[in-house]
Amino acid sequence: MTDLSGLEAELRGVVRGEVGFDVTARALMTMDASNYRRVPAGVVAPRDAEDVAAVLEVCRVRGVPVVARGGGTSIAGQATGTGVVLDFTRHMNGLLELDPATRTAVVQPGLVLDRLQEAAAPHGLRFGPDPSTHGRCTLGGMIGNNSCGSHSVAWGTTADSVRELSVITARGERLRPGQDWAGAPDGLRALVEGDLARLRTGFPDLPRRISGYALDALLPEKGADVARSFCGSEGTLGILTEAVVSLVEAPRARALAVLAYGDESGAAEAAAGLLPLGPLTVEGMAADLVRSPAGLPEGGAWLFVETGGRTPAEARVRAEAIVRAADVVDSLVVTDPAAQRTLWRIREDASGTATRMPDGSEAWPGWEDCAVPPARLGPYLRDFRALLTDHGLRGTPYGHFGDGCIHVRIDFDLLTEAGVGRFRRFSEELADLVVAHGGSLSGEHGDGQARAELLPRMYGEETVRLFERAKAVWDPDDLLNPGMLVRPAPLDTNLRFSVLPRRPVDVAFGYPADGGDFGAAVRRCVGVAKCRTTTAAGPTVMCPSFRATGEEEHSTRGRARLLHEMLAGEVVTTGWRSTEVRDALDLCLSCKGCRSDCPVGVDMATYKAEFLHHHYEGRRRPAAHHTMGRLPLWLRWVARTRTAPLLNTLASVRLPARAGKRLGGIAPERQIPRIAREPFTRWWRRRKRRTTGDLVVLWPDTFTEHLSPSVGQAAVRVLEAAGLRVVLPPSRPLGGAVCCGLTYLSTGQLDRARAVLRRTLDLMEPVLRRGTPVVVLEPSCAAALRGDLPELLHDDPRAPRLASSVLTFAEALERHAPDWTPPAVDRPVAGQTHCHQHAVLGDTADRGLRASAGLTGELSGGCCGLAGNFGFEKGHFEVSKACAEEQLLPSVREAPQGAVILADGFSCRTQLEQLAGVRGRHMAEVLAEGLEKKEKETGAGK
Repeated sequence: MTDLSGLEAELRGVVRGEVGFDVTARALMTMDASNYRRVPAGVVAPRDAEDVAAVLEVCRVRGVPVVARGGGTSIAGQATGTGVVLDFTRHMNGLLELDPATRTAVVQPGLVLDRLQEAAAPHGLRFGPDPSTHGRCTLGGMIGNNSCGSHSVAWGTTADSVRELSVITARGERLRPGQDWAGAPDGLRALVEGDLARLRTGFPDLPRRISGYALDALLPEKGADVARSFCGSEGTLGILTEAVVSLVEAPRARALAVLAYGDESGAAEAAAGLLPLGPLTVEGMAADLVRSPAGLPEGGAWLFVETGGRTPAEARVRAEAIVRAADVVDSLVVTDPAAQRTLWRIREDASGTATRMPDGSEAWPGWEDCAVPPARLGPYLRDFRALLTDHGLRGTPYGHFGDGCIHVRIDFDLLTEAGVGRFRRFSEELADLVVAHGGSLSGEHGDGQARAELLPRMYGEETVRLFERAKAVWDPDDLLNPGMLVRPAPLDTNLRFSVLPRRPVDVAFGYPADGGDFGAAVRRCVGVAKCRTTTAAGPTVMCPSFRATGEEEHSTRGRARLLHEMLAGEVVTTGWRSTEVRDALDLCLSCKGCRSDCPVGVDMATYKAEFLHHHYEGRRRPAAHHTMGRLPLWLRWVARTRTAPLLNTLASVRLPARAGKRLGGIAPERQIPRIAREPFTRWWRRRKRRTTGDLVVLWPDTFTEHLSPSVGQAAVRVLEAAGLRVVLPPSRPLGGAVCCGLTYLSTGQLDRARAVLRRTLDLMEPVLRRGTPVVVLEPSCAAALRGDLPELLHDDPRAPRLASSVLTFAEALERHAPDWTPPAVDRPVAGQTHCHQHAVLGDTADRGLRASAGLTGELSGGCCGLAGNFGFEKGHFEVSKACAEEQLLPSVREAPQGAVILADGFSCRTQLEQLAGVRGRHMAEVLAEGLEKKEKETGAGK
């Protein structure tokens, strides 16, 4: 038994980087993107090679294993371990040098691939391999797994791009592996020269042979390349601290030919024939993976074939030549970069999308990336599909058809003994099938624990023993990532699901997409880590807190890992009372970005509300939960007592405002928003109302009612101008008003939210009986009604009826006033699409409305950072500000003169006002102003 406290103390004494043996640090590293789970002793984030050497020395003396980890996106289990995990992403993540003349770069192992690509792009260069996880995978992980990506038909694997490495062995020897035996440990050359015949004949010749050690790279006719041989060793031979890599010239222009075939076999058999035409990619997928084929040519399977050129015309000519050479059902050639990115996103998200079957059932890796000679791909896929059928399994193959490499997630039952037994039997038979087709068990992601046990079926026992001898030359103490590649753990042990409770835990939300099982909802996170991208491109929202802090625990994946460990009860032992889970969720903005941007639809906002509900059950809540969580209650009281002027005055005076914020748990940096002197509904009661036209119900949300009644007034003006008859929901003097429950949901006061929503449904029954559309102006309230309401009140049939009645302002005009022409505003716009609108509601109608009004330009993505109560809570101001500075504030600063700053959400408008001194406006206000201007001009013209 390892003395963890002694190990931790000794490491802290010799390491300059962070040493984490606490619950959170260990829980975050129990899993990668595979089916496997191991609990580490601790985690070290080394600052430099000296730290790495110090860790290795301490661990060697104590006999503690060491595992190198990059982005944690490995799919075979090789980024997990029971000893000390080295996290290279925190400090050793630099690009040390980039030399355009020699087309080389010097990188540290924790450097994310996209950062290298961004630095190389201005020089017309790029790193060739590009896995779909390019936004979060690291160069060290790519070297460890010999990663490839979609462009490998043109630029090969990572091993093809490595020139020289800096490595520290388990015994502290510093080596510089390269060609001609450079950097070889003692004994390696003798081992190779003693078995040359085996190395020349025992390795399959195919472009995607990743399985096993690449010992054949050490043959004299191959340059005795020690660096190339090290690639794909999965951290079992030495610890990489630096690498010199080659760059390739990037095409100035690209075109994408999307080739449609009748079925998967047709696409697979055509792929190899396209290679002589020099494509950059030949990627394939079948219709059973693509949930929405929008934008794809009609067919049952597709090849994505990319071509390059000096000009768009040259790239297009090459793409069209490929179309002519291909026997296709239909085709599409795309040269617009944005349109290409949209299509590629379908392919890149497949690793997450494929984790769910069309019926919502789960699918898992394990046989993620077998590869066969490209000419054998068609027959192999037919045999593979037949094997799935024989075992009663389902999977959706896709991948690198031009390289004969197939990705697939399979609906293994990894929760029961019988299911795990079938997993083993299928794995053994599939390994034999791959070998029969002359293939490799791994064609991209490495062997890890998932396949290493079956390597004798591919290489034979003698070659595997040669692997063991090679491992012993590099690492005689078996210190580095033991259980991987040689002497592996059985493929059906250490499964990450085995520790979860077998019965669903008692929860408040319904989790309809997960059969009501919170554990299944948490299992959605498979670790592909799209939430760990460090820049938000386009409309992406997920995950703003990770981009603000860079900490794993503040990513969607990190929080899901902690919830997984909470349910497991081994590392996180205090269940719903866990302070570690609470603290990780504390910086979750509940932006719901993961609900749409995560390939598997993890919904951390809902999980957070669920956790807070249980965590504070029967306990004292933070002050902010009472002040901001019960905001509708307090604001209704202010309206009844007509004390808004008094409270506004107190909020503007320094001492009372400071005291109020301290008592209310509000960040001292924040200004308290002013309460409207006249609520929206009071204004409504005294105005003359339209009595003809299609009826719509305008929802008086808390923010419109008490804080921004001008938005409601503008909406009424526009809706009536469009020919609609506007009414408000029913209310009762003593029974209260309708409420979406948003503030109770976001603070986890789910019992109160339930009561509020049931009262709302009672009030709305007449509306539901008539089927009248309900227009909600505040995006977060609309999202709560459309998404949270039916999930929380999953036992009330009225909930989905109200949810389906909810329309945004733009949707109401699109559907119920399709012939109405909005006033011509004719101005550019800036601002941000509300994160809940992006994640739950969609913005298609909003884009159409803006275009009709002559509002030009795009709104930014991301999250404003205020996010309801989040940005007002004490301790959140800096993160809130950092989120705003990512996209929203720069978009406003860079807006052209005269631009309209659009912000439909009250939080977004408040953030703009408090951080930038800018007034954002709801679309309804912009159109109402346009109507007023038009009327004045018309009147003047008369």
